[in-house]
Amino acid sequence: MKRLLTLFPLFLLLGLGGCSTVSGWMIGEDNAEPPTPLEEFPPERSVATLWSANVGDGIDGQAIRLLPAVGGGRVYMADANGLVVALNAENGREVWRRDLDTSISGGVGLGEGLVLVGTSDAEVIALDADNGNERWRARVSSEVLAAPQAGEGRVVVQTIDGKLWGLGAADGARTWIYDRGIPVLTLRGTSSPVLARGAAIAGFATGRLVAVLLEKGDVAWERSIAIPRGRSEIERMVDIDAEPVVVGNTVYVVTYQGRVAALNLFSGEALWEREMSSYSGLGANERMVYVTDENDLVWGLEDRRGSALWRQDKLRARRLTAPVVVDGAVVVGDFEGYLHWMSSGDGHFLARNRLDDRKVSALVAVGNTLYAAGADGELAAFRLQ
Repeated sequence: MKRLLTLFPLFLLLGLGGCSTVSGWMIGEDNAEPPTPLEEFPPERSVATLWSANVGDGIDGQAIRLLPAVGGGRVYMADANGLVVALNAENGREVWRRDLDTSISGGVGLGEGLVLVGTSDAEVIALDADNGNERWRARVSSEVLAAPQAGEGRVVVQTIDGKLWGLGAADGARTWIYDRGIPVLTLRGTSSPVLARGAAIAGFATGRLVAVLLEKGDVAWERSIAIPRGRSEIERMVDIDAEPVVVGNTVYVVTYQGRVAALNLFSGEALWEREMSSYSGLGANERMVYVTDENDLVWGLEDRRGSALWRQDKLRARRLTAPVVVDGAVVVGDFEGYLHWMSSGDGHFLARNRLDDRKVSALVAVGNTLYAAGADGELAAFRLQ
């Protein structure tokens, strides 16, 4: 349970009453399992650095997650202090930058010609993707820790109080709200919604996955991925903090202290499920599902039944990102800035390179290019040779 914090802050949070979030990444330095030392191996492939750029202060030591977003030949990135930057995806050259003069806590999202971020002050801000000009700001009910997403005339954003908002992409006006509520105690984090086939697929701290129709916010289906169990509130946490992944007509999702599951996109019917605990997340392709579990073991699961085909345990306790599938490899980043490239077939190491000496905060793959963001604002593009 390494993402939970020290006992003193936990008691403080519980004493505040109402719903509380557990922030931080570890129970406490004295109680944390030491990270596994890296072992040398003969690399089978090399990694080329296409470009590298600094895009501000990164997450600035905060317990937030900011991801790069790629679209239209550009990479968009934000930092915690309000800077949003657009770079050329091929060479990393800056196209535009905007200082929003606010604390960004969720982003970056793309769609409908917009670049979208959420703030710790309960705002959603939409910028023009072409030039960075501000289009609109919309007030929501609480802090936004997940990247808003846009499509089919709607912007969908999840707030930390368990609400899913549908806003008009043209002006940010509210069109609908879905309210799931949250348990007494949750992890500090929120799953970004995924838009697919006219619906927003969103996971909640209750362990439920919901498909909400974009036009009016009607619920297409709901499914409990994990059911809270245990005597204490900590034992009963089953948050879905990682984004669901849609491949074809299948939705893959994983919860903390619960399960990894595959569901039918249209009905929500469970195709398979197995016990698994993760807050980092998963990646998938047409053949396999890859999961970083709570102990930082990386799993390769067969996509039709969920059976384990391989497990990579040589990165235990290295605070890994979710796996990303790119060019026949599975990649994770760790707390020291290393990128670990593994065979998608059996999990053995193919290559290793380094972004910088700070934690890798997020990975995004488009085609055969991997974009890696660091906690200190470093952003780079890599390609496996």
